[in-house]
Amino acid sequence: MITLQWVYVFAGIAFAGFALLRLFDKRLGIGASAFWALLALSMLAGDRLGDFGNGLLVLALVAIAALGGLKHRTLPIEDAAERAEGAARFGNRLFGIALVIALTALAGTLGFKHVPGLVEAKQVTLISLALGVILALLIGHVVLRAPAMMPLRDGRRLMDQVGWAAILPQMLASLGAIFAAAGVGDVVGRLIGEAAPGAGLFTLVAIYALGMAAFTMVMGNAFAAFPVMMAAVGLPMLIHGHHGNPAAVAAIGMLAGFCGTLMTPMAANFNLVPAALLELKDRNGVIRAQVPTAIPLLAVNVFLIWWLAFPK
Repeated sequence: MITLQWVYVFAGIAFAGFALLRLFDKRLGIGASAFWALLALSMLAGDRLGDFGNGLLVLALVAIAALGGLKHRTLPIEDAAERAEGAARFGNRLFGIALVIALTALAGTLGFKHVPGLVEAKQVTLISLALGVILALLIGHVVLRAPAMMPLRDGRRLMDQVGWAAILPQMLASLGAIFAAAGVGDVVGRLIGEAAPGAGLFTLVAIYALGMAAFTMVMGNAFAAFPVMMAAVGLPMLIHGHHGNPAAVAAIGMLAGFCGTLMTPMAANFNLVPAALLELKDRNGVIRAQVPTAIPLLAVNVFLIWWLAFPK
């Protein structure tokens, strides 16, 4: 059976490759090499390190980033002319290779459930996504006739540009789990109950959706906000109290949270890193462009939860 551990191994090998490429590049320091090596270790052997070992590893990652070990350095593209010629020759067909990832993830999510025992059922989407990446790499290698090391070299270049923000989603998701374990959701639920006693269904739906967006803006990621708002409002008030459809409450609630992602600098990997890569003069230019979409979409999500999770 293909399990999530296979995905961790695949990711760990990739990060180990980035670490080695950085280590043997004399133009760069060893800080980033150590950072990616530690991340590879967490992927490959995190389950063997234990809680204390993983805690030390995370502290080491934070220390390297805080001390400037991941300082951005733009490296020249050695084969720029060849790439420009290839881009002109293949044109928009290049995007087809990227679409392979999404199509494989969709096909695997829908198809593997009909082949029981082949893929871990709870992680079928993530596993399908990883298989899509591998398939896209193979197709790209054959169609573009690219050197075998190009994915690692360009992946390393991208990681150099993104830096510590590459692991921000995992960190923030962990923060959400810590908040949930600490009972923050219960505290928020009590505060909402005291502030809006006897609130109606639509009011509770609005509080849930807006709370998802607000906590996402504070914490930087909807995955971090989800356990808090689900424990505070979603589960006790909407699902148990008003018998809402759990799938609709959870899924559309996450979409409401993502509206907050569009409007916060805390989501650095989505909003600040692209501005840096595009060399925009306005550091918050990406956020300013997304706000006019995020606010109406958040309002739509409120009505979708009310309409779909609670059949009239």
